[in-house]
Amino acid sequence: MADTPAPVLLLDGASMWFRSFFGVPSSIKAPDGRQVNAVRGFLDAIATLVTQHRPGRLVVCLDLDWRPQWRVDLIPSYKAHRVEQESPAGTPDVEEVPDELSPQVEMIMELLDAFGIACAGAPGFEADDVLGTLAARERRDPVVVVSGDRDLLQVVTDEPVPVRVLYLGQGLAKAMLWGPTEVAAKYALPADRAGAAYAELAVLRGDPSDGLPGVPGIGEKTAATLLAQHHSLDGILSAAQDPKSSVPKGVRTKLKVAADYLEVAGTVVRVATDAPVTFSTDGDALPLAAAQPQKVAELAQRYGVSSSIGRLQAALDKL
Repeated sequence: MADTPAPVLLLDGASMWFRSFFGVPSSIKAPDGRQVNAVRGFLDAIATLVTQHRPGRLVVCLDLDWRPQWRVDLIPSYKAHRVEQESPAGTPDVEEVPDELSPQVEMIMELLDAFGIACAGAPGFEADDVLGTLAARERRDPVVVVSGDRDLLQVVTDEPVPVRVLYLGQGLAKAMLWGPTEVAAKYALPADRAGAAYAELAVLRGDPSDGLPGVPGIGEKTAATLLAQHHSLDGILSAAQDPKSSVPKGVRTKLKVAADYLEVAGTVVRVATDAPVTFSTDGDALPLAAAQPQKVAELAQRYGVSSSIGRLQAALDKL
């Protein structure tokens, strides 16, 4: 029997360090008194993921633009409630981030660079788009996307390689691995296109956390029923135009009123699969030891996270 290929882990960086920041006690400090709970939590999470999934490749995916203008142009309310300050035209808006977290992100990036762990981003695109692009590109190894963002359930697939989402909604200890079967079962969606159908479900029901209004009067249950009956959003809209179809009159009216929104929402909700992704390293191979061991040791001591670096190295030693 052939060995199962080692997966590639695609980590949603911001999602993970936000969760570490709010999930690990703020009393954890560096020797100089700076808060480092997110740094420690993020490193410990990587160590746990390496132990559990034994990846051959690993990429931390970054938000180079958390609120891309091309999405805002289509739906102006997109993430508008999260903007801390408007930026000049042509530059990204500044996201509201806790004061104690921003310096820790810089520490995390320093440590990842010194260790040689690949980071990836795309100018003008969100981390979701980087994750979606790298997952769609993969032709060799199974993919595990790690995120607390439910929107990424849309990337699950079995072909050309298995793509699964390790959803961190209840934390890493209770994380569940989602594939097409699980997504279809949970949301009552067509099993043969569960990922794509999930994105269409999100279009219809909306998402207040992202400023997406959805179709007024159509909630998740109605959206799922329509998708199960008509297979796709295009199928629903075609049926709504057909006087002989089973689409209720009230639903037809709601879809007609929301026609302008529906015309653009798919582009906003679907993750990009063709983002111009660039890497911080020559490749995405997971290093088995630090690229710059002395620098890693110095940073670990400075930030008081030597035990977390030790746990990460111990996990790598077992690969």
